[in-house]
Amino acid sequence: MNKRQLKDLLYEQVARIGKAVASPKRLELIELLAQGEKSVEQLATELSIGIKLASAHLRALREARLVTSRKDGKFVVYRLTGPDVAGLWVALRQVAEEHLLDLRVALDQMVAEPKKLVSLDRQALMDQAQRGEVVVIDVRPQAEFERSHLPYARSMPVQEIASRLSELPRDKAIVAYCRGPFCLFSEEAYELLHSQGYRVHKLLDGVSEWRAAGMPLDTD
Repeated sequence: MNKRQLKDLLYEQVARIGKAVASPKRLELIELLAQGEKSVEQLATELSIGIKLASAHLRALREARLVTSRKDGKFVVYRLTGPDVAGLWVALRQVAEEHLLDLRVALDQMVAEPKKLVSLDRQALMDQAQRGEVVVIDVRPQAEFERSHLPYARSMPVQEIASRLSELPRDKAIVAYCRGPFCLFSEEAYELLHSQGYRVHKLLDGVSEWRAAGMPLDTD
């Protein structure tokens, strides 16, 4: 193999990753699996697609060594091959946010009211949470919280908030977060708590963004 052929091979191998993630659904699969392992059925439901199509997308990710799978009874369960895959998703999304106007416009529509967002930086938020000055709630499913979550956060899945309002203090700010900037669970939590008179804000970070920023995470 001459030098030109070797160089072509090197780029070709890296391009396998680009080809694998060149699909909106596969990117969403990576974001979902960054929260913890999930079965094909769970992933298909989350993406609102059929199991056959979900399996095809997962196969493409597996061929690029971005995900791996295991059998759990009659189910096939997938997970990311490493935290660097979640980091790839965060980096790719951040580059897109920086350079694609259409994406920035869409994100602005999701965050139409900047006052909804936490104004503190990550370290300041963690310090206030440690001191009990703010209450951070993780509104993802319980299983995702147990895999990893922000320090000092408490699990309160979005579908449980209405029945657990008594657990939240009314004299402190509430900060809700979910899977990242594209996740709508925290928006649902905000609307519900705001309607009930709570002082509430959203955090756009999820665990992947928190980890990518070099911040610590907790596991249960």
